[in-house]
Amino acid sequence: MFFGKPKPLVELPKGTPHFINDNPMHGPYPEGFRQVQFAMGCFWGVERIFWELDGVWVTSVGYAGGDVAAPSYEAVCTGTTGHTEIVHVVYDPAVITLKELLTVFWEGHDPTQGDRQGNDRGSQYRSAIYAYSDSDLALAEQTALEFQPMLAKAGFGVITTEMRLIPTYYFAEEYHQQYLAKNPAGYCGIGGTGVTCPIGIAS
Repeated sequence: MFFGKPKPLVELPKGTPHFINDNPMHGPYPEGFRQVQFAMGCFWGVERIFWELDGVWVTSVGYAGGDVAAPSYEAVCTGTTGHTEIVHVVYDPAVITLKELLTVFWEGHDPTQGDRQGNDRGSQYRSAIYAYSDSDLALAEQTALEFQPMLAKAGFGVITTEMRLIPTYYFAEEYHQQYLAKNPAGYCGIGGTGVTCPIGIAS
């Protein structure tokens, strides 16, 4: 339950373009393109990781995984909504594969920290993969199994990443979208473990 009354979510207007490439964040998306959602901590830095990849058509940030409808950033920050800060990725599988995106995900943060990432603490910063199909979910789970021994060898604990089919996704407020492009000196607490994922693509 909330203490006080967090402000309601101000919905992202449909048709809002991506700040960098002008593609529509709500869609429609090109035929044959695929989707996945990643949580790796503060979504500002996570979104930048993915919008910079060749083959990623559009990204957005939002909230998912909880049981509160249309939560605002203020509400999610209380850690009581069950939602995590998530990045929605739309990509061209002919240019970049889900396995390659998963490699970026696993290597881009510490998936063993539970309800935090670095100094950011709370369930809203947990690691998560929300898949759009059973086969994509199975691939995510398999890559976790492949990565776990490498993490353990480097002294890290058990992967705590939540993996499941997509829950309801709520677009975050407009000022959060592509935040680090609008505010280049903004906060980014994202950092990996330095462990190379064995499914990794050639650098």
